[in-house]
Amino acid sequence: MGYRFEETVKRPRKYIIALAPHTSNWDFIMALLFMGAEQFRCGFMMKQFWFFWPLGYLMRALGGIPVKRQRNTSMTEAIAEVARKSDDFHLCITPEGTRSRQPEWRRGFYYIALKAELPILLYGLDFERRLIQCTKQIIPTGDYDRQIVEIKEYFKDFKGKHPDQFTTGL
Repeated sequence: MGYRFEETVKRPRKYIIALAPHTSNWDFIMALLFMGAEQFRCGFMMKQFWFFWPLGYLMRALGGIPVKRQRNTSMTEAIAEVARKSDDFHLCITPEGTRSRQPEWRRGFYYIALKAELPILLYGLDFERRLIQCTKQIIPTGDYDRQIVEIKEYFKDFKGKHPDQFTTGL
């Protein structure tokens, strides 16, 4: 499809990928193609809506974890616990949490990484430049307010499939 990959950050045995911008279902397809080309497997969190029969079997086989957004659950703690106990752990999360314009990003990706003591690899998906790029990682310190600004700064110049639906809120 003419995309190029630029990665200067090595993927360790355990990590969280923060992938942005997320403005289209094509982001999911591009991520799957990227993982196939790079020959690595990474789990992902997705709205429970997509886990209906028979698609749910495929989503789980691909590494999908259904998320119930309406319920107040301790999913971040549960996932962090799985990560702590695993020898290898790779999870991709879109911090915006939706394909719509969302200036306030969800915090789960950060707190999973913080609790499990994992680095956050920042992967930008740029449809305009036909580029998937990871040139930065964040080690969570617990200072979310400071570090989310640094994370959003990294993503501010990436153009999603629908650029008008992406904002860092900065």
